[in-house]
Amino acid sequence: MKVMIRKSGTGLSAYVPKKDLEEPIIETEMAALWGGYVLLKNGWKLVLPEMPSDTRLPVTVNARKISADGDEE
Repeated sequence: MKVMIRKSGTGLSAYVPKKDLEEPIIETEMAALWGGYVLLKNGWKLVLPEMPSDTRLPVTVNARKISADGDEE
């Protein structure tokens, strides 16, 4: 799914246009953000693609939603 990652006033947020959903990112698997999962405040886990650590925000990427136990939804 297409997801826009951007900096907000309090940190990072993810916007999913298809769902008209914007949620703060509350946890990241990787310090550089890319290549691991991010956890949104609503409980969604999204796997982000590998990208250079200096990628400028905002950026739209193809992310995969996974369940809490790691299975793809």
